[in-house]
Amino acid sequence: MIPGGGQPNMQELLQQAQKMQQNLARAQEELAQTEVEGQSGGGLVRATVTGAGELRGLHIDPKAVDPEDTETLADLIVAAVQAANENAQQVQQDKLGPLAQGLGGGGFPGLGGGGGFPGLGGR
Repeated sequence: MIPGGGQPNMQELLQQAQKMQQNLARAQEELAQTEVEGQSGGGLVRATVTGAGELRGLHIDPKAVDPEDTETLADLIVAAVQAANENAQQVQQDKLGPLAQGLGGGGFPGLGGGGGFPGLGGR
């Protein structure tokens, strides 16, 4: 009888899974430390978020402030935060994409697909 019968070595699979889990945790920690910016109104409003999507800062140029038109200012803020979050999602994809493919893209036979990381912007 052939040891393992052609099946993957379970100990090896467990070691690979543990290594991927460590890599994922390290990548998530790096994302939490990475800051990206989004802007609107030609830079009048700038939002800074972490790679994990946490809003860290908001800069509003005084030229954007018109007491008679707070709706435009609100729109500029929303647009800047959305732009920053889109940039954060791209950073997440760049950092976590290879890890997601390892989990769902055939790196571990029998563990199923999916590949994304809900809540982290993975696809």
